[in-house]
Amino acid sequence: MYRAPVSEIAFTLKQVAGMGEALEAGKFGDLGEDLVDAVLEEAGRFASEEIAPLNRVGDETGLKLENAAVTTPPGWKETYRAWTEGGWNAISGPEEFGGQGLPTMLAAATAEMWNSASMAFGLGPLLTIGAIEALDKHGSDELKGTYLEKLVSGEWTGTMNLTEPQAGSDLNALKSRAEPVGDGTYRIFGQKIFITYGEHDMTDNICHLVLARLPDAPAGTRGISLFLVPKFMVNDDGSLGERNDVFCQSLEHKLGIHASPTCVMIYGDGFAGETPGAVGYLIGEENRGLACMFTMMNNARLNVGIQGVAVGEAAYQHALAYAHERKQGKAPGWSGEGMSPIVEHPDIKRNLLTMQSHVRAARAICYACAHAIDMARISEDEDKGRWSDRAGLLTPIAKAFSTDVGCEVASIGVQVHGGMGFIEETGASQLMRDARINPIYEGTNGIQAIDLVTRKLPLAGGEAVKAYISELSAIASTVRGANHDGFGETAEALEDALDQVAEATDWLLAALADGRMEEALTAATPYLRLFGLGAGGAYLAKAGLADEGRIALARFFAENFLGECAGLKTRVTKGGASLLAASEMLESA
Repeated sequence: MYRAPVSEIAFTLKQVAGMGEALEAGKFGDLGEDLVDAVLEEAGRFASEEIAPLNRVGDETGLKLENAAVTTPPGWKETYRAWTEGGWNAISGPEEFGGQGLPTMLAAATAEMWNSASMAFGLGPLLTIGAIEALDKHGSDELKGTYLEKLVSGEWTGTMNLTEPQAGSDLNALKSRAEPVGDGTYRIFGQKIFITYGEHDMTDNICHLVLARLPDAPAGTRGISLFLVPKFMVNDDGSLGERNDVFCQSLEHKLGIHASPTCVMIYGDGFAGETPGAVGYLIGEENRGLACMFTMMNNARLNVGIQGVAVGEAAYQHALAYAHERKQGKAPGWSGEGMSPIVEHPDIKRNLLTMQSHVRAARAICYACAHAIDMARISEDEDKGRWSDRAGLLTPIAKAFSTDVGCEVASIGVQVHGGMGFIEETGASQLMRDARINPIYEGTNGIQAIDLVTRKLPLAGGEAVKAYISELSAIASTVRGANHDGFGETAEALEDALDQVAEATDWLLAALADGRMEEALTAATPYLRLFGLGAGGAYLAKAGLADEGRIALARFFAENFLGECAGLKTRVTKGGASLLAASEMLESA
């Protein structure tokens, strides 16, 4: 059973990702370490004792759809309500609407715990928090006054409706339409697929954020608008009114996250009332909906990265416990009676340390991204721009590297279990099934790599990425200066890895400047992996500098995985030609 690693999370926040310095400098107002620790402790208790027991039940029971209504698994609704009553949904929400206004870093840390306990449970709040950000930043005062307080408290949930059968990652192909009524409202028509928590029984109302086109909209993404479409209309006194014309047509049968309703939503089929069309309210300006939605998507991308960390942590704990219990053979040096626990075997040690080190590296990257978001929000002038660029740079790395790590770690967890890992009763396979969606949704990891290379590297003329690499390199220099035998060859390995990151970055910036876009795109995915390994190695080393007990893990990661960076750099700078040359092999038979 999952136990929240509260002390590890607190250490990473304060000693590695930047919260400690921010608290000491008073950047978060009256927030102090005591309150941070209290929040983390209680979140860990709730995740471990209340949410984690639901995970197996949710996976095995799944969901029920009848008459367009979804019933969640036993205990789901009651636990969600207890969770909202504890104030957890409001942790980072705007204070004006009942939120606690706490840092994104703290929200990210608690989100990790919810998702480790049960990723299917943690998915619902993830979308609601994104809807809150989009509405708070772009919505009218009237819309905010009607909806934000209930969304912040968690009494109502939010969704994100982008994808359609013909329009996945390419939003140019969206066909859902919005017709102005003349009274300030719109009628929404269309079908949306893959809508997480599009229908459920945990709250009285669901607020859908829907992308659609107006009749005279320009072609492509420039002609997309964003609308808030409530499941139930809201009366002037705040009470719920009649049912809106939006319904769940079906539930997807998925590889994992079985307790998370993934819905096909129908807007405007005339199911409710005499006038067809779901009533929607414009968020932001007409034909500027994608900019509004990106506010929600950027929040979601960091949180999906957190899900990668979360499922990796759960898989590691699961595998570690099994490795101590399971006995097979006699490991070298085993002096006990009978067979030794498999944790004593070198190969199992390698697997477990691989899991632990990669999860900690990914956690640090995600928390550093959250720290940049916080600093961008509270800073001014040049500092604000610098931190905003840092958050933009780290978001695709946090999302893609961490979710790849989550899948890899969950797969290793199955391997540690051996044949029993392939059997559902151990629970190891569920974690692998659940993890697999993370590299796909909220922008596939390939799209994250493209975003990193084409949009984030050029920020501030390339100076944003160079400044970040310099900060990471300073950690390597500090390790070298520490002259601690326990680090082994960590400094050398880290310096070399970060040199590879810098050289690959320069190559990509030159390719972009020269207009060699196809070459840059062939390099995007290996470059993101290269960057993730270099940053992750630096953060593990920083943890070792702060606590000698963590040096051994930093050394293990540096000496066993940073060597991959040279090969990744070669793939970035030289791999494109062979990829393009071999493309003819992909012609349809």
